[in-house]
Amino acid sequence: MPETEKEKQVKEGWLEERLGLASIKEFAAHKTVPVHSATIWYYFGGITLFLFVIQVLTGILLLLYYRPTTTEAYESVQFIVTRVPFGWLVRSIHSWSANLMILMAFIHMFSVVFLHAYRRPREMTWLSGLALLGLALGFGFSGYLLPWNSVSYFATKVGTDMAASVPVVGAHIARFLRGGEEVGGATLTRFFGFHVAVLPGITTVLLVVHIALVQKFGMSSPPWLKDKDMARMKFFPNFFLRELMAWYAALGVLGSLAAIFSWELGEKADPFASAPAGIRPEWYFLAPFYTLKLIPSHVFMFEGELLGLLGFGLLAVWWVALPFWAARRDGTLRTRWVTGAGVALIAYLATFSALGYWR
Repeated sequence: MPETEKEKQVKEGWLEERLGLASIKEFAAHKTVPVHSATIWYYFGGITLFLFVIQVLTGILLLLYYRPTTTEAYESVQFIVTRVPFGWLVRSIHSWSANLMILMAFIHMFSVVFLHAYRRPREMTWLSGLALLGLALGFGFSGYLLPWNSVSYFATKVGTDMAASVPVVGAHIARFLRGGEEVGGATLTRFFGFHVAVLPGITTVLLVVHIALVQKFGMSSPPWLKDKDMARMKFFPNFFLRELMAWYAALGVLGSLAAIFSWELGEKADPFASAPAGIRPEWYFLAPFYTLKLIPSHVFMFEGELLGLLGFGLLAVWWVALPFWAARRDGTLRTRWVTGAGVALIAYLATFSALGYWR
C-alpha cells in the first residue's frame, strides 16, 4: 500500500533528526552556476571525478583475481582477460578510464588557467587540484607495472632510473620505489600497495578537500564578465542533470573504446632479456621523456639528464605558484602572461608528446 502523508512526514522527521538533511537541501536550493559562453568547461571536473569512480569500481573487480607476485601477476591478468566472464572488458575499461581520467584532468587544469579561476580567494583550490593531478599521474605510473609484462617492466626501469638521477636524494627515492636496487618482486608488491591503498587513501581525503573548497567559493566566472549581469542556473536540478548527461557521454566514449580497442596484455616480463625496441612510457610522460632524450649527455661540466630534471623541477614550481605570480600588487591579474604561458605549455606537451611517440 502507498504511504500516507502522515507516514511520509514521520519518516522524513526521523531521517532529519539523524542526518540533518534540511541543511543540505537548503544549500542545494540556493547554489547556482554562472551561465556564459565558457560554461561547458565546468563539466570537465565532474567528468574527471566520474572516471575516478569508474577506476575504483573496476579496480575492485580486478582485485578479486589479481595476485601481486612476479610468478603470478601476469598469469592472473591473463586469466582475467581469457577465462573470467567479461574480464577482458573490465580490464579494458579500467585501463582506458585511467587514460581518459588523466586527459580530463589536464583539460580541467587548462580550463581553470584560461578562465583565470585560480585567482583570489581560490589559490588553495588550485593547489589541491594540482595535487590531485599529481596523484592521478602516480596512479598511472604505479598501475602500469602491475600486469608485469615486458613493456611495463622496462618502462618502470627507465622511470626509476630517472628518479635515481635526482641530486642528493635520487638514490634514496629510487631505492624506496623499487624496494631494492633493481626492479623486481619487491617493486611489484610496493607499486601494488601504492596503487590500491596509499594513493586511493590520499586521493579520497584530498578530493573531499578540493570539492569542499569548490563548494565554499563557488564556480568562478571569467574576470572579463565580473562586472556584468550574468544569467545563473540552479545547481540542482539544472546543472546537475546536465552534468549527468556529460557523465553519460563519457561512459559511452569509454565503453566504445574499451570494446573496440581492447587493452592488450603483451608478453610476460623477463628481467634477463634485452629491452624491446622503441620502449617508451605512457603518453602523459612522453613530453619530458623525449625532452631528456634530446639533451646531450653533458652540457659544459654538467650531466644533461641532471639539467633536464632540474629544469622540470623549476617548471613545476613555477606552474604551482601560478596564482601568486599572476596577481599584481594592486590585485589585478597578468591575464596575458598567464594565457600565453598556458598556450606555450600546451604547445610543448602536444609537440613533444607527438615527437616522442613517432620517433
